[in-house]
Amino acid sequence: MFLAHLSSAYYDRQKIDGVKYYLYEEVWTEYATDFLTKVFLYTALALLAILIGIGIFVKFKKPEALKSFIKVATAIACGFVVTVIVSMLGLDFAKIAEKGYAEYENLLGFVLIPSIILSCVTVLGIASAYVASLFGKKAFKITLITVASVFGAALVALLVCLAVYLATGTAEVNNGVEITSTENIVLYVSTVALILVILLCAFFFGRGEKKEFDSKSISYAAVCIASSFALSYIKLWSMPQGGSLTLASLLPLMLYAYMFGVRKGVLAGAVYGVLQAVQNPWLIHPAQFLLDYPVAFGAIGLAGMFAKIKKLEKLPQVQFALGAIVASALRFFAHVLSGVYAFSEYSTLDNVWVYSLGYNAFVFPDIAIVIAVGILILSVKPFFNQVKRVQLTALNKPKAQPQTTEPTEPTEN
Repeated sequence: MFLAHLSSAYYDRQKIDGVKYYLYEEVWTEYATDFLTKVFLYTALALLAILIGIGIFVKFKKPEALKSFIKVATAIACGFVVTVIVSMLGLDFAKIAEKGYAEYENLLGFVLIPSIILSCVTVLGIASAYVASLFGKKAFKITLITVASVFGAALVALLVCLAVYLATGTAEVNNGVEITSTENIVLYVSTVALILVILLCAFFFGRGEKKEFDSKSISYAAVCIASSFALSYIKLWSMPQGGSLTLASLLPLMLYAYMFGVRKGVLAGAVYGVLQAVQNPWLIHPAQFLLDYPVAFGAIGLAGMFAKIKKLEKLPQVQFALGAIVASALRFFAHVLSGVYAFSEYSTLDNVWVYSLGYNAFVFPDIAIVIAVGILILSVKPFFNQVKRVQLTALNKPKAQPQTTEPTEPTEN
């Protein structure tokens, strides 16, 4: 009976000014989202337990087969990640359809579609670069330059579309806010300041890292970004104006930064932030978009800032935890600034700073889960050894070989 009512809620619509609206807005998609979130949560936990159990069995029974099993397990995990992303993104678009296309056509045309195009360009570019790497360094370099150019063009197009969308004022109207001239200035200034802080940290702690991308760093980035994006849909608790407590969704990104360094980590985090804007588009102001998405999650890439500290070399769990805490503190600060100067109308307290600090405190339990799981993973010897092998080749530049001259035989006079 309930499913019958639910089905009628999805199909029953009324026409207003020539546009069809659902009579029960978001009833169907909210039910489907909650249901699939629980299914994916329990599936992820079961899949993790099964793969770890088989891995332990293989490790002790047939150690030489462990490497092959890891490849199979990775393929299975990637398949699960793709399933989650496609299913939940489809529901995100269904939510917009339920709200009425006329009201949200600017959001769809100027934000979501360009974001999806950028995501497709990124995925296809990574795949192309990986395939090209199989044909040699020259082919890989040419492909990488082409992919970077196309990605840059798609990113610029997205930013232009976003600026046009926000300039129309539709975003503020849809979200019921009004940003004053003072708030506007502070938003831009604080955004630039926070970006500079993140870049300076990446420059300082990223000294000695490899600057160039290779096929391994690109492949790992793609897998880690996709894994974090899929896990972000498995929510343990959601906030009313964006933000949620997830199943360690930022762990893959932080591990990537720990293995490949903060410079690549910040870039991967910023790309992930753009994807988050597609998943949960609370967009009001250009600076607010930057603070809540690319800047906040770009800061997550600083999780690897202590990975090369020699004094902590024997304590990888401490290296990871310290980096995660600093990265999350910067993310929290970005969300707080956005809450004070862009979402002040949502405040239920007279002091908007207290409101924003309290609202965005969800970051702390979220990162606590990430740190706990990260410490457990890095304490598993086979996994840690794999992380360390990748880290050693990714963070350290190859030393230049000294040129030797072969001795020449004496010439007869």
